[in-house]
Amino acid sequence: MKTVAMTQTGTRARARSTGPPLRRLGFLLARRRRLVLSLALVAFVIAGALAAGAVPRLSLSRFDAPGSESDRAQTELAERFRTGSPDLVFLLTAKAGTVDDPANSAAGQELTARAARSGGVAEAASYWSRGRPATLRSQDGRQALIVVRVPGDADHVRTRVLPELVPRITGGGGPFEVRAGGGEEVFRQTVPLARQDFVRAELVIFPLAFVLLWLYLRRALAALVPILAGVFAMVVGLALLRGVLVFADISTFALNLTLAMGLGLGIDYCLFMISRFREEVRHGAGRAEAVAGAVEHAGRTVIFSGLTVAASLAVLFALPFGFLRSFAYAGIAVVAGGLVVAVLVLPAVLASAGGAMLPRRERAERPAGFWHGLATRVMRRPLIFGGVATALLLVLASPFLSLRFGAADDRILPAEAPARQVQEVIRQGFPAEETDAIQIVSRGAATDVTGYAVRLSRLPGVAQVDSAAGSFAGGARTGDGDRARFAGGAGTWLSVVPSAASLSGDPVALVEAVRTVDAPFEVLVGGYPAELADYRASVVDRLPLVIALMLGVTFVLLLFMTRSLILPLKATVLNVLSLGVMFGAIVWVFQQGHLSGLLGFTPTGTLDASIPVLMLCVAYGLSMDYEVFLLSRIKEEYDRTGDTNEAVAAGLQRGAPLITAAGGILALSFAAYATAQVAFVQMLGVGMAVAVLVDATVIRAVLVPSLMRLAGPLNWWPRGRGSTPAR
Repeated sequence: MKTVAMTQTGTRARARSTGPPLRRLGFLLARRRRLVLSLALVAFVIAGALAAGAVPRLSLSRFDAPGSESDRAQTELAERFRTGSPDLVFLLTAKAGTVDDPANSAAGQELTARAARSGGVAEAASYWSRGRPATLRSQDGRQALIVVRVPGDADHVRTRVLPELVPRITGGGGPFEVRAGGGEEVFRQTVPLARQDFVRAELVIFPLAFVLLWLYLRRALAALVPILAGVFAMVVGLALLRGVLVFADISTFALNLTLAMGLGLGIDYCLFMISRFREEVRHGAGRAEAVAGAVEHAGRTVIFSGLTVAASLAVLFALPFGFLRSFAYAGIAVVAGGLVVAVLVLPAVLASAGGAMLPRRERAERPAGFWHGLATRVMRRPLIFGGVATALLLVLASPFLSLRFGAADDRILPAEAPARQVQEVIRQGFPAEETDAIQIVSRGAATDVTGYAVRLSRLPGVAQVDSAAGSFAGGARTGDGDRARFAGGAGTWLSVVPSAASLSGDPVALVEAVRTVDAPFEVLVGGYPAELADYRASVVDRLPLVIALMLGVTFVLLLFMTRSLILPLKATVLNVLSLGVMFGAIVWVFQQGHLSGLLGFTPTGTLDASIPVLMLCVAYGLSMDYEVFLLSRIKEEYDRTGDTNEAVAAGLQRGAPLITAAGGILALSFAAYATAQVAFVQMLGVGMAVAVLVDATVIRAVLVPSLMRLAGPLNWWPRGRGSTPAR
């Protein structure tokens, strides 16, 4: 007996010192669990301090396209003419009479001068200082506008200038009621609302996630650990961003992604590890061996999953926009935090308190349970099941065909937001959008300005063209020119004021029409509508590159994991189908306006390009998360048995319950953001919830087994059966 015991001890010792690297790591983490947990606690405290320092350093950002024509036009306007697009607008409503009454006129001129004298303001103009143009006066004569230009980056304008300027002007209107609006004020009000949305959603998600985890795992500690792991991932992610902030600006909206993804990935990865640990114990492994088995198998899956999610987000670096790159930094950082806690910290927790992670009453393992039966039925008739599922998903994705990219405006805010109310009044009560004028700058000497202005004024959607040669509407002269405003050396610039209807419809089309008008001199077209057009074009033009990089990088990672060419190809096709359903949903809801009453947003008929591109990368990475897990289980079974059909059925039986639970929790987490006040946040929540649900149910339960059955032995080409030993 002594000899047998010594032999078993020696065998276990050799098992701990040999075998795959991840298995050896698991034994090491179990053996040094107290040290690992102590270091994790110290790391959490340090990361918390760094994270707290990172949050105030996050910056605000704008949707702009550096180096574009509109960007160069703004530079020319600022350097040569000391002017540019207004950032802020004040809406003045007369308490009595009209804006042309002498007392009101004097008060309006005084408010204009007060705004011009305010700190941070480069210029201010109004209905009264511009010679009373109709574009700055409401149709009923009771309202007029002051337009203000505040140069500087978004942080400077929104956090330093506007908080002092807005109360200064709105608080002393005299005979006027004064309210603030304009692009900068809209986004200044968007940030705190979005932050409130995320905080409120997280307060709902944490207890909801705990309850769902408890229902699945049936132990309080086992349900609590994944949530704590999510917090750990968030804190580590923010700490890593503190280092990135040394050389790059990161948008405050990236904090929201860090919170959402940190919790979701923390729960997913910990569920993978805990479930595998339970499985190893159920098969008779001791605690240390169970930890090692979990790290070897689930840990490998988690690492590949994390690399896939990080790679999907890293493609955002291919876009020259700081706003979108911020999400790449944030996403990669939080993935790193999730990998650390799942692969290094959690095994030490399992080794220390693994008994509390096990179910109180072990259920007998059913090798041929519901999911095994479903997979078997699907594989008996793969064309029927696969065809019906594919048709259903294509129908759900079909609204994507009518996708129209547009520009975000004040309607991303709730109807009661002050800045949106101001913009609504301007849209409905003013004949034109003076504050969003298209600005045309000459590159040198300007000739025949009159003829050029006349041709521009005849364009549909143009309310008025102002220039040094005069003001024009519908091809006719309506006012004298303002040389002091529009002339500069040998050059000049023109202001093309769009009608309110044209900006509410398709401002990009108006910009394109202006750019097609023959100019008698070389020009640059800028102004807010042109900036939106150039930004949209820059994003859309680079979209094929982003998609190609995302598909290519994740294909290579899956190729490395599966040693098969067919499985990564199948995974790519299925994930693209999942993305199609997600985009179909957001077009149907947020572009076409279905469910707008229920969700409480205002559809504009278009979608801003930034958020869908972000959702594309995040959703693709998370979809691959479940694909990696399921494929790893199927491949493990195939390496053990050599039977593709049985491997698919057994892999689905063991993997589908976990994928469904993890996907359900993640989908509900994202769905909580549908209650947000900001349409951007709602879109992110609804779209991601749909993508995760479709991916974790129809695609993994029906399309994966049907396609693998149709491919048969080709699934494993070119290597075929692996060499993983049977257990």
